[in-house]
Amino acid sequence: MSSTESENVECLIIGSGPAGYTAAIYAARADLKPVIYTGLQMGGQLTTTTEVDNFPGYPKGVTGPVMMEDLQHQAERFGTDVRFGIIDKVDFQQHPFQIVTDSGKVVIAETVIIATGATARWLGLESEKQYNGHGVSACATCDGFFFRGMDVAVVGGGDTACEEASYLSKLCRKVYLIVRRDELRASKAMQHRVMNTANIEIVWNAITDQITGDNKVVTGARLKDAKTGEIREIEIQGFFVAIGHTPNTDIFKGQIDLDDQGYIKTVPGSTRTNIEGVFAAGDVQDHVYRQAVTAAGTGCMAAIEAERWLGAKE
Repeated sequence: MSSTESENVECLIIGSGPAGYTAAIYAARADLKPVIYTGLQMGGQLTTTTEVDNFPGYPKGVTGPVMMEDLQHQAERFGTDVRFGIIDKVDFQQHPFQIVTDSGKVVIAETVIIATGATARWLGLESEKQYNGHGVSACATCDGFFFRGMDVAVVGGGDTACEEASYLSKLCRKVYLIVRRDELRASKAMQHRVMNTANIEIVWNAITDQITGDNKVVTGARLKDAKTGEIREIEIQGFFVAIGHTPNTDIFKGQIDLDDQGYIKTVPGSTRTNIEGVFAAGDVQDHVYRQAVTAAGTGCMAAIEAERWLGAKE
């Protein structure tokens, strides 16, 4: 890779969610002079969240965008160079690593921390966009608390959907599980749990036609029977989409080991990848917890591991 402009950095961080910013705080304090490329969505998935009530240190809660600004300012306070931009190409086959930005600049990096996160898959309805953060969510663990004692729906038929429905059943009065087919894809244990929970009603062969509301919050959903075309309306206050996440790893294909879902493989108990000097933190390598606090934790781990790796090389 060649370009007119290049620079050398000790620690390059790709992505600006809780994992990327926490990695930057630790890397900057270790005097690694980290450079972050934020990606198009500065602050990551959390910037699409209204209230964050489960991150330690915010007793009154905080909005996602404000929390990400706080993390950014903290990273910058220790000297992190935060740049708005996208990484177009990476070359991990040689060291130092060569990374090309969307402006064509080449960054030559001693260590790389990948924190590009994952993107929730959505149904693609206009009403889903309209009520996102106002009754529509892609994370029951994050937002279920706001719907205590209410009626909600979960759409999906896999393990994630069943887990979300099961979690919500403990908080909500009623949970509709909306399944496109006449069977669940989830593991037998998860199917058993859902089917034996009194306040979960499975709606089979159902396609969400529209999420309805009063222009402020969700009030219901219109479901279409996949076989008969019959329309059914349900009254709900919350609508949870649980049809999976897509890790943001397209540019790393062929450069680093990914699992069959596209998540970056890390050595268990660490953030190390199969490439020495490249670390992965947050939702890009975690499809189990997917929480801001666990992402921040792995960001801390990645920075410490990068610092130790550089130290051992010297």
